[in-house]
Amino acid sequence: MWRWDARVTNLFKRNLQPTLTYWSVFFSFGLCIAFLGPTLLDLRCQTQSSLSQITWVFFSQQFCLLIGSCLGGVFKRTLAQSLLALFASSLAISVVFAIIPVCHNVVVLAVVMAVAGLAMGCIDTLSNMQLVKIYQKDSAVFLQALHFFVGFGALLSPLIADPFLSDTNCILPNGTASVSSNLPHIRKSLVPHHPGNLTHYDLPIKGLVVTRVSYAFWIIALINLPVPIAVFFLLYKERLVPCCPTGSPPLLPADELAMETRITDKDDSSTSSSKIQVEMGHDDLFGCCQSKNFRGLPCSYFGVHITGALLLFMTDGILGEYSGFVYSYAVEEPLSVGHKRAGYLPSLFWGFITLGRLISIPVSYRMKPATMVFINVVGVLITFFLLLIFSTSVVFLFVGTASLGLFLSSTFPSVLAYTEDILQYKGCATTVLVTGAGIGEMVLQLLVGSIIHDQGSYSFLVCGTIFGAFAFTFYVFLLFFHRIHPQSQSDMDISPDKQPTIGEHGLYQS
Repeated sequence: MWRWDARVTNLFKRNLQPTLTYWSVFFSFGLCIAFLGPTLLDLRCQTQSSLSQITWVFFSQQFCLLIGSCLGGVFKRTLAQSLLALFASSLAISVVFAIIPVCHNVVVLAVVMAVAGLAMGCIDTLSNMQLVKIYQKDSAVFLQALHFFVGFGALLSPLIADPFLSDTNCILPNGTASVSSNLPHIRKSLVPHHPGNLTHYDLPIKGLVVTRVSYAFWIIALINLPVPIAVFFLLYKERLVPCCPTGSPPLLPADELAMETRITDKDDSSTSSSKIQVEMGHDDLFGCCQSKNFRGLPCSYFGVHITGALLLFMTDGILGEYSGFVYSYAVEEPLSVGHKRAGYLPSLFWGFITLGRLISIPVSYRMKPATMVFINVVGVLITFFLLLIFSTSVVFLFVGTASLGLFLSSTFPSVLAYTEDILQYKGCATTVLVTGAGIGEMVLQLLVGSIIHDQGSYSFLVCGTIFGAFAFTFYVFLLFFHRIHPQSQSDMDISPDKQPTIGEHGLYQS
C-alpha cells in the first residue's frame, strides 16, 4: 500500500501545477453556480422586472451550461486548445461578474448569464477530462478534490453576497419606503423558472432602485481574477501562449505517443508531463454520436455510457431539486417551519455536500469508486425512505438534509472514475456523463416544481424517493454492463506481480 501511495504522490508532484490550475478553475465554476439564487430579487430590482421574468435568467444560465458541457469536448484535441478554452472561460466569468451591475434590462442580463453558462459548461467538461487523462486509474482522489473546490466556491459566493442583499423592497415606488416582511421568504423560494405561489406578492417594478448588490459582484469578480491568471501561467510554462511561438508542438500525434510510452524513465525528463497526454478517444457529444465511432463495439460499451449518464441524471437531478425546494417544503404544512429557521436548510445541505467532498478525498485512496457509488446511492435511497416515514419531524428533516448532502457529495466524481475505468479511458464517458448530469439537474427541477404545484408539498419527498430508486436501478445495470464488458488486452497482460509503473509523463508503463 505504501508503494502505491508513493507512486501516486510522485505522479501528483510531476503534475502539480496543472492539477492545481484545474482545481482553481473549478472554484470559478462554484462561484458562478450558487450566487444567482440569493441575489435574484436584487437583480429583479436592478432590471425592474417581475418575478416570472427574472426567473428566466436561471433558465438561460442552466440551459447554456448544458450546451457548454456538450461542446466542451471540441476543445480537447490538444493541450493548447484545452488550456485556451479554460483561460477564456475563467476570464469570462470574471467579466460577467463585473458587468452584471450595469445590466439594467432583464433580456441583457439573461444573455450575460447565458455566456456565463457556456463558460461553466466548458469548465465542467474540460477540467474533469484533463484530470482523467493525467491520472487515469488514480484519478478518483483527484476528481474528489476537484469537486470539493466547486462546493467551496458555491459556499463562498452566497456568503459574500449576503451583506449586500436588500432587507426590504429595493424599488421604492414614488420615492417612498415600501417595506415587505415577506422578502426573505420570497428570496429563498425562488428556483429556476418556478415562481410557484409567489405571483400573488405585489412587488413594485417602477420607482427608485436602492440595491447595493453591485458591490458583491465586483468583489466576486476580483476574487475570481487569479484563476484566469493561473491558467495563463500554465499556458506560458508550456509555451502555448499564441503570441509566443514555439519550435515544438505542444501535443504529440497519437502514433508518436505510442512510441513515447515505451521510453524508459531515464529518458523521460526531457519533456513536461502535462504536454504529453494520450488521445483517449474523448470527444464532444456530437462527435461521439457519429456512426463511424460505433463500428465493432460491444453492446456493453453503449450500456456503460447510457447507464452511467442516467445514474448521474438522477443523482444530480436530486441535488438540484432538493436544494431548490427543501425550503418551500419545510414552510408548508404539515411541518410549518418558520421562514428564518427553514432558511438554514439549503445552507446545511450545501455545507454537508462540501464536507462530504472533503472527506471523500482521503476515503477514495482506500475505497474503490464502485464501492463509493454503492454507498452513495443506497444512502440516498434509505435517507428518502426515512424522510417519508418521519415526514412530520422537523428534527429529522434537518438530519435527513445533512445525510443527503453527505451521500450525494461524492457521487459524480466516483461515477466518472468508475465508468472511465471500465472503458479503459476510451470513448466519450466524461462528455456523456457531464451532459447527463446537467440535463438531470435542469429537467428534474422543473418536473418536481410542476408536481409540487399540482399535488402539494408531500410529493417533494415522494419524487425524491422515486428518483433515488431509479438511481439504484441504474447502478445495478452499470454493474451488469461492467461484468459483461470485455477487458482490454493490455490489462490482461499485466499480472498481479507486475504492477504498472508511472513514467515521467504520467502514462502507465509495464
